[in-house]
Amino acid sequence: MITYLITGITVVVSFICFNNRLLFDKLSLKPYRIVHAKEWYRIISHGFVHADWVHLFVNMFTFWSFGKYIEETFRYLGFGEGAFLLLYFGGMVVASASDVIRYRNAAWYTSIGASGAVSAVLFTAIFLNPWDKILLFAVIPIPGILFGLLYLAYCQYMARQGSDNINHNAHFYGAIYGFLFPGILNPTLFHLFFKQLI
Repeated sequence: MITYLITGITVVVSFICFNNRLLFDKLSLKPYRIVHAKEWYRIISHGFVHADWVHLFVNMFTFWSFGKYIEETFRYLGFGEGAFLLLYFGGMVVASASDVIRYRNAAWYTSIGASGAVSAVLFTAIFLNPWDKILLFAVIPIPGILFGLLYLAYCQYMARQGSDNINHNAHFYGAIYGFLFPGILNPTLFHLFFKQLI
């Protein structure tokens, strides 16, 4: 399954980068290098690099939890494996786009992690089954649609605060992409989503 493959590669690459600063810097999202040195691969490669074990575990556990479900559902809907790859890596690209534009002349700026892609997968799950329970703070079960609204509001609030080193904008844009993605592939799914809501 693609979920296991992506998870495995991400864990291995992240682990290597924990002790290899040169590789870490080579794979990280650096908008200045992307724009001025044409290192476009960084838009994808940064998703395989994480800051530490906690960052890696949270992202990969969330991805593993929802990725398997989305893979199975996509097969059932006839989308195929290509659609799942487009969801994951498309989410990564969309989540990074605003940073590439905003920080294109900031040589100091660096971003890492698969959070944008993972948010895309999570929000596709919410779109397909909005009333399914998701654990808030990994403890409190709440409907996915409520979790999604709280998550987006939190991302926007924290992005405005700018008080931590987390790329909340990447989470937000990845989530929006993931939410819209299934409906773009098959517009009748928008009707199904609203039908489930009411």
